[in-house]
Amino acid sequence: MSASDTEADTKQPKRGIPILVLLPLVVFAALAGLFLFQLTLGGDPQKIPSALINKPAPEFVLEPVEGLEKDGNAVAGFSSDDLQGKVSVVNVFASWCGPCRQEHPLLEELAKVDGIEMVGINYKDKPENARRFLGSLGNPYDRVGADASGRAAIDWGVYGVPETFIVDEKGMIRYKFIGPLGPQSYAETFLPELEKILAGG
Repeated sequence: MSASDTEADTKQPKRGIPILVLLPLVVFAALAGLFLFQLTLGGDPQKIPSALINKPAPEFVLEPVEGLEKDGNAVAGFSSDDLQGKVSVVNVFASWCGPCRQEHPLLEELAKVDGIEMVGINYKDKPENARRFLGSLGNPYDRVGADASGRAAIDWGVYGVPETFIVDEKGMIRYKFIGPLGPQSYAETFLPELEKILAGG
C-alpha cells in the first residue's frame, strides 16, 4: 500500500451513530427520569388526588357474588342506595391480587370498628375464586358486589386493586386510600380519617 493510499484512508470521515438508533435510548432515559421524579419528589402515591372526594358515590348496582355465604347466610350485593344512612368502608379486592391478601388481616380488624358497614367490590374475579379467597382468609364484609366487567371500579376512579374508600352517611366519598393498607398506614392514616368521619368531621 502506498503512502498516498494510507493518507487517503486517514482523511476519510468516520461515520457517526445514526440518530434513529439513539432515539429509543433518549426516550427510555426520559421515562426513567420521570419515574424517578415521581418516586423521589412526586410524593406518596397514596395521596394521588381523586376527582370523587367530597362528591356522591357513583350510581351503580352490583349483584352478589354467586354462592358467597357468611355465617350460613347468603352475602348480599349492593348498590349506591345501600351507602346511605351509615358510614361505609368500600374495599376493592380480587382473589388474584397479592397485595389484597397482604392487607386482609387489617380489613378483619377494621370490620370490628363500631358504626361502620364493610362493603367489598370483587373486581374482575370468578365467583369460585372469590369464595375460596374469603373462605380461606375470612370474610370481613357485610356486603360484596361482583364487578365482573370492571365497570363499577372505573366509575369509582380505581387505579388498581386494592383500593379502599370511606363513604359518609350521606353517600359522599370522603377518603380514598390507594394500595394495600399496612400496619403503619392503617394506624396513622386510615383509622384517624375513619374516626374523624364517624365523628361527623
